[in-house]
Amino acid sequence: MNWNMWVRQIHRWLSMIFTLTVIANFVAMAMGEPPAWVVYSPLPPLFLLLFSGLYMFMLPYVVGARRVGE
Repeated sequence: MNWNMWVRQIHRWLSMIFTLTVIANFVAMAMGEPPAWVVYSPLPPLFLLLFSGLYMFMLPYVVGARRVGE
């Protein structure tokens, strides 16, 4: 498995974790005032999704620029 496949797989798993934390956040808010760690729990996977998503977004442009330069 190459580097790009690892990033895609990690991005998929992070999206599932992020979705679960958002659902847990809504459930906790429905039950009353949630603690701060519940409110901010979606942020770490969201930032990791940002970086992996930007990597996958830029990959075709970087590969295309390499091919043009050859």
